[in-house]
Parts: sequence; structure tokens; C-alpha cells
Amino acid sequence: MRSRKSSRGTTINLCSVGRKFWAGQRAMLLRTSITSALVLMLVPIALQTAQAQTETVLYNFTYGTDGGFPEGSLIPDGSGDLYGTTKEGGTYGYGTVFKVSPGGCNGWCETVLHSFCYVCTDGNFPTSSLLFDSAGNLYGTTTGGGAYGAGTVFELTPGGCSGGWCETLIYNFCSLQNCADGVGPGGVVWDSSGNLYGTVSNGVFELSPNGNGGWTEQLIYSTQSSLVISPGLAFDATGNLYGFGNNFVFKLSFVNGTWIANIIQSFDGTTPCGAPVVDSLNNVYGTTYSGGSQGYGTVWKLTPVTGGKGAGTYKQSILHTFTVEKTGLYPVAGLTLDSSGNLYGTTSEGGKDGNYGTIFELGLSGTSYKFKILWNFNNKDGQEPLASVILDSSGHLYGTTEYGGPEFNAGTVFAFSPSSIATTTTLTSSPNPSTSGETVTFTATVTSSAGAPPDGETVSFMEGSTQLGTGTLSGGSASFATSSLPVGTSKVDAVYAGDIDFSGSTSKPVKQVVKQ
Repeated sequence: MRSRKSSRGTTINLCSVGRKFWAGQRAMLLRTSITSALVLMLVPIALQTAQAQTETVLYNFTYGTDGGFPEGSLIPDGSGDLYGTTKEGGTYGYGTVFKVSPGGCNGWCETVLHSFCYVCTDGNFPTSSLLFDSAGNLYGTTTGGGAYGAGTVFELTPGGCSGGWCETLIYNFCSLQNCADGVGPGGVVWDSSGNLYGTVSNGVFELSPNGNGGWTEQLIYSTQSSLVISPGLAFDATGNLYGFGNNFVFKLSFVNGTWIANIIQSFDGTTPCGAPVVDSLNNVYGTTYSGGSQGYGTVWKLTPVTGGKGAGTYKQSILHTFTVEKTGLYPVAGLTLDSSGNLYGTTSEGGKDGNYGTIFELGLSGTSYKFKILWNFNNKDGQEPLASVILDSSGHLYGTTEYGGPEFNAGTVFAFSPSSIATTTTLTSSPNPSTSGETVTFTATVTSSAGAPPDGETVSFMEGSTQLGTGTLSGGSASFATSSLPVGTSKVDAVYAGDIDFSGSTSKPVKQVVKQ
């Protein structure tokens, strides 16, 4: 898997064999610290039969004040906005919490809700997804920073501060001797009583409101010889917690007031990646970064055994093994499960359009799964997806890539549609012919079987590879006027780039004649 030298001088390499990122990052934080002192889910459905598949970059990070290199999953609110974190960038260069919203800004607008600061105590380098509470406040973690340099859990409350959101630190890790309370937290999840749970390098922690406006932390599962590497945990319907170590899957059960840990699956020489997914029958799903017949990774399922001598154990099934570059290599992200039992995921590398990663589906048919590549990233539309995708009620998938994008190679927020609608773009000009210096208006009309695309989207007016200007769609039409065309004949066409629901299209060229 590719490595990248970060601006802080630390090599970041996610979920390689042995999960080098989590092991190295957390061990570094632990050494430094000792010496110096409900996931809100979208409603899932089965994918529809595709007319044409399309992927759209909703936002292209610049690695400026807007952030860069997102590694966590997105979460939605009830208004169509998406929230996430970037590991770096922002006002101070140490990561952000952001929101992307539909409408304006050529489709989607990005707002930075909080920028993390290295010399501040608010934390730095957030890599996990966020979490809403019932009041609309956001919760998340940073892998570093805070009072002791070992990471934080934070809350963002809308209103009154920079970006309209105020940050409050809930907990600073390594506050106990020898960092017995943990280092480098992953993402957090809620239980039904309002407690937060997450992973640290040496186990699983619980944060409980203490009744005085603060929170109390305790390590409910402590590992000694093996690192916990889950970026997140998952509850089942009966309140058991699941997560990953560097070569195992663990289950935590609350029995008589105590959390009891069991290793339910061990892996030989490979590392489970992403966060676990648990279905209504308590089957557990995940990926391994390596392993399989070619060493390129697998998708697996653990099924609880309910009777006989093996009752209480789990049976492992390998649902897919990655074998060749064109169908994807090295899945780092966890999986997404829809209501029909289909699974969706990404690979960090491979694909037929270059070694930039893929989106895939494992469609459930009876008791077997059929593997299908949904999208091949090409760097311009994103590169190296590291986080689980999320699924909306229309079958659209949303996610992030750590790298790539049309300009800055600092990552993207993307949307994938399994069934985009074909469009047709036509172009007219008036007057034609015109005289030198006279204003010529080009009008593009975009149509489809489902009507016009949404107002506010952009049409580009091109002469060859040169963009003459742009227009904004209103009622399916966009116009551009210019008086700068040279004498002679110019061949101009209109390009509609498309969106998550409508495919792009290009008009036939118009020969615009300009007389002296």
C-alpha cells in the first residue's frame, strides 16, 4: 500500500500487514506521552437495476483552510448535509471537522466547523467518523493532541463560535500513569443509556456522563500483548460490542455488571480492517487488508453457532478473495450492509482505470454472494478510499478518498449512483453570423427522460479544450454571452458534467461565424 510522508514528518501507512499505521502511530504517541508526562445511519435499500453508473466528486479538498486527506466515514443529518473529518489541513494544518451541503458552489458547498491546532489542547489529526446525539451535537476523536498529546474525545455544539460550532473536550487520553486510560482513540458509538464507547491502542474505553456536566472514563477491555486496531466498534441487538485486534475479532458482553471479553475469531498472518458490521442475526462482517490466496485481502463473515458442541462459537466464511489488480486490492475500509443483505465496500488500491481503488458490491442471492465492481477510481475522481461508504434511501453511496481529486490530490467527498439518467445537451447561438465586437449569446438546453437536471448546476462552453465561460442551469437552460470572439469561424460546444442522478453530456458543436 502507498505510503505518504506527512507534513509532520511521520510516515502514514494504513492497515498494511500488522496495521502499521495504528501500531506505529499509537506506539509513538504512547512513548511521547510517557516521557513528557449511534452512528447515525442512512436508511439502506437494495440497489436498483442500473441504467448507467456514475460517480460524482461532491467536494475536492485543497489541503488549505478547507482541510485535506480525509480518512473517516461520512455521516448525514436530516437535511441532506454530510459531515466528516480531514486528518490534516485547516487553519492550523492539523485537521478539521467539515460539512458539505447541496446547493450553490457549483453543486456542493464545504463549511469548516472546526480547525484543530497543534499548540492548542483541542487535539489534532482526526481520522475517524463522527457521531450525532439527539440534540444535534457532534462527537468525535483525535488521534493526537490534547492536554497530554495522546488524543481526545470532543463535542461540537452548533452556535456561537468559529464556523458556528463550539468545541468542548470531553476527555484527554494519557491522564493516568503509564497511559493506563489509553492512547490514540478510534471512533465512538452510543449505547441506549447515553454512554460512549471507543477503541484505544490498549483496549476499549467507556465514557459515561457523571451528572456534573462532565464525563468519567474507564477501560472496560484491556489488552496486554496485542494492539486493538479498530477505528470503530459495533453493537448487536442485545448490547454486545464487537471490534478488531491486530489479528483477531473480539466480543464484549455485559454480564452481572462486568464486561466479559471473548476472542471469537483469530486470523493467521493478516489484519482485519475497518469497523465491524453486525446484522440482525448477530452475524459479523468485515475485511482483511491482506490474506487470501494471493495476499490481496478478503471479505469475511462470522456466523454464531447456536446448537451442539460448538454453541457459542462462530463459523467463519470467506465471501470474497481479492486476486487481481483490475478487481481491486487491499480493502482498508469496513463494509456497509443494506436491508436485503447486500454488502458494499471499497478497496484502497487496484481497479481497471489504474491503481487508485474501487467500490464493490457483494450481492446476496440465497445463501451465496456475487461480487461486482461498481466503480473504478481514476485519481481525478478520487484515489485510495479508506473509510466505509454510507447508503441513502435512493441507493446512492457516499464516501471519501484520502487522495486524488481534479486539482489538488488532497482527497474528495464523492457520491456514487447505481442508476444515473442519460441526458442530451443542445446548443444554439444568436446572432449567427455576428460582427466583430458584437455580443453573442450561447444557450445550452439539457434534457432527459426524467426532465431537466436541478437548477444551479453548471454548463461549460468550450472551444476545443479552451473554456470560454460557464452558465448556470435554470429550468434546464444555461447561457453565456461574449463579445470577444475572433473574426472567422469558432466551433463551440456545451458540456454538462452531470451529477449523482444525471449523466453528463456534450452538445454537437455550433459553428459561430464572426465577420469583420
